[in-house]
Amino acid sequence: MEAALIIFALMLLMVVGLGAYLTVKAVGAAKRGVERTVVQARRTVEDTTLRAKSFGQVGVAGALAQLRLDLRTSMRATQQALADGARTDASLRESLALFERLSAHGHELDGELKRLEQEPDKQRTAQLLPDLRERARQIIEAADSLRWAARDRARRFAEDELSLLSEQIEMESGALRDWSREPVDDLAAAAAEWDAAQTAPTSSPTPAPEPAPAPKAAPTPPPAALNPPTPTMQYPWQKAPRPESAG
Repeated sequence: MEAALIIFALMLLMVVGLGAYLTVKAVGAAKRGVERTVVQARRTVEDTTLRAKSFGQVGVAGALAQLRLDLRTSMRATQQALADGARTDASLRESLALFERLSAHGHELDGELKRLEQEPDKQRTAQLLPDLRERARQIIEAADSLRWAARDRARRFAEDELSLLSEQIEMESGALRDWSREPVDDLAAAAAEWDAAQTAPTSSPTPAPEPAPAPKAAPTPPPAALNPPTPTMQYPWQKAPRPESAG
């Protein structure tokens, strides 16, 4: 009885622990989903604000907003391209590592530009603009280089695969158009060969008909004597022999 209670208690603890683990996992997944949604919404609002500033403002404020917008757009597009390519091409993982290092410089520059937007000394900010543009140019060119290289690699692989597939399809099409021998004739010939192979060992050989005996030649009469007796000449004046003397 005590053993059964212990087993029941252990099973209850396992069920409770499993339920708690699943609950924590579900809550964590929901939390991460909410955080991603909030981050994406915040990013969209910020990009929309920067776009409005770049078009609606002139001078230092507009230039800073345009630099931030160009930097964020390039970095985001490159990150998406490398992440998508790394799922099918493991060689892009090294490119992702390089992009992470480049992203650190991009985040640093974006933060600095964001702080300068609130800087009241616009003259001092204007003096920093050439250096900020140069840094942004270097980061954007590096990001664009990685992104286009990844796209060119993916396009080249797609072209090679398409070429190979086209060759295979051409070979298959040629085989399908080879109707010089009909499949029905091939099947009939194979069936005839199979029947012949099955019946040949079991069939008994038919005896050849015996030749008909040649007809016997008629007996040849014996050759005549070399010196046949000369028949006795009977003269009309001779008397016929009497029957008594014949015996």
